[in-house]
Amino acid sequence: MYRIFLLPLLVFILNGCNEKIPTKKYNAKKLLETKCANCHDINMPPIISDDELAPPMMAVSFHVHNFVEPTNESQRTNKAIEFVVDYVENPSLKKSFCDEESLKRYGLMPSQKENITKDETKAVATYMFEYFTQKNLTKKMQEQAQYDALPAGKKIALKYKCLGCHKIDKKIIGPSLVDISKKYRNNKQKIKDSIKNGSKANWKSSNGAIMPSFKQINDDEIQILSEWILNLN
Repeated sequence: MYRIFLLPLLVFILNGCNEKIPTKKYNAKKLLETKCANCHDINMPPIISDDELAPPMMAVSFHVHNFVEPTNESQRTNKAIEFVVDYVENPSLKKSFCDEESLKRYGLMPSQKENITKDETKAVATYMFEYFTQKNLTKKMQEQAQYDALPAGKKIALKYKCLGCHKIDKKIIGPSLVDISKKYRNNKQKIKDSIKNGSKANWKSSNGAIMPSFKQINDDEIQILSEWILNLN
């Protein structure tokens, strides 16, 4: 009888506890940008500067993750998250993993108790240790190396999203860049004018699509972009 009574009571208690658990979903990336980026560089790899106010977030993430001492290796990330949550609210020299030179350069981080809640800090810390990893760093560096190897003209085409309407060798909204190169191989000025001022009805295959003007592209970039297009032929 007592067991029958206790079972629904236990279910009631547990359900009541569950209702009190915060269900708000945090945008951890946005929190990192708004709460942390004023002092910490959040790029990966980081952009190092002489006037930075705090170590790059990637360095913080790597450092904390490596230096925490979990009782079980599988709990290393959880231990790192716990450390960040505690340290952000109650920083101290005793807790810090920073070397003497870094502490001398940056000083001790001030408490952020009034700037960010514990739940928000936990969300940010969880994101940190998921995003700032050696695997992601390697991927980012490979992507950057691939981008650096691109021709200057293609970099400009990517910068201004030219390839959203013009594929290199395939017509989509506008003609392919190879077809443009063939048509205007002896008239580079036409390409330059079309980029800067836009154009309309130059291509029947575009079904009346209008090429918008790109006045934000400077003359040097237009020169490089137009030469790259011409060389595709």
